[in-house]
Amino acid sequence: MTHRILILGGTTEARQLAGKLAARADTSVTLSLAGRTESPVAQGVPVRVGGFGGAGGLAAYLRQNQIDLLIDATHPYAAQISANGAEAARMTGVTIVALRRPGWDPAEGDRWMLVDRVASAVTALGSMPRRVFLALGRQEVAAFEAAPQHHYLIRSVDPVEPRLAVPDATYLLARGPFHEADERALLESRGIEVVVSKNSGGEATYGKIAAARALGIEVVMIRRPALPDVASAETVDALAAMVDHFLVGHVLGPAAERGV
Repeated sequence: MTHRILILGGTTEARQLAGKLAARADTSVTLSLAGRTESPVAQGVPVRVGGFGGAGGLAAYLRQNQIDLLIDATHPYAAQISANGAEAARMTGVTIVALRRPGWDPAEGDRWMLVDRVASAVTALGSMPRRVFLALGRQEVAAFEAAPQHHYLIRSVDPVEPRLAVPDATYLLARGPFHEADERALLESRGIEVVVSKNSGGEATYGKIAAARALGIEVVMIRRPALPDVASAETVDALAAMVDHFLVGHVLGPAAERGV
């Protein structure tokens, strides 16, 4: 029997997991991307791009495509799609599991200011002009137009369009991983005084945090949003083992048993 698996992706781990599961003879894997990155890395499995139209739209997709297992391997800050996934699974009876990458913990020497949202990060920069490194991705940076007094260095995978309506902003196009030595050189050469970051976790983007610590630079760290309480694992290997348990143990019944 072939089990149909839908992975909600957008992370390196989602691609890695898709490759592991697609290698099995008893699975048919589709990877769904939100479409926010213009030129995503090749995925190696069938890919659909774009939203579903909320939880109801995702539920309809699960039914129409007779999906047996839904995997949430989205970014830790993709709270809405994670919520939609959990709700769609509840509506359809489809089993859902999630990858929950651990966040970073502050280490000795870190100068973190914790905030709950991007708007709070803007306020946390203060009124006096500072040289700010925005390492948030292009979806979030528009909020910093509310603080035009700062000098911004903005890094993203795709171009920020339209550019920020601020007097001084420099744009870098780059895709991680970013290593500590390179990040330290970047911060020093640009005279950065504060880094604004999400607590993404993982190693690929931790270099800027380690570099900021080494240089004594403040980090405005945006806390993670609350995510649905579903069965989860912290690593690709652990989640793959969880999926293997479901498949081998026949926990996932035929789609027909769910009335889809």
